[in-house]
Amino acid sequence: MVALTYALCAITALACAIMLFVGARRTGSRMLFWSGLCFAGLSISNALIAVDAVTVPDLGLLRLGVSLVSVALLLYGLVFEEK
Repeated sequence: MVALTYALCAITALACAIMLFVGARRTGSRMLFWSGLCFAGLSISNALIAVDAVTVPDLGLLRLGVSLVSVALLLYGLVFEEK
């Protein structure tokens, strides 16, 4: 049941990332692009949690690294893409 919950979270984050990328392509907004990258990384992180819950234990450092990079990408977009 835990794996299903995290899998649904991963699918939701992936859907958000796709919508953000479509919006970025349509409007040309760089903030939507950076937000899409962040949500794509967070969906990978949630998928790693689901895999960790079912099969391979001890993916914690990899998952935290992916989450850190995802949030760092959003932070970069917030700081350096301001016009």
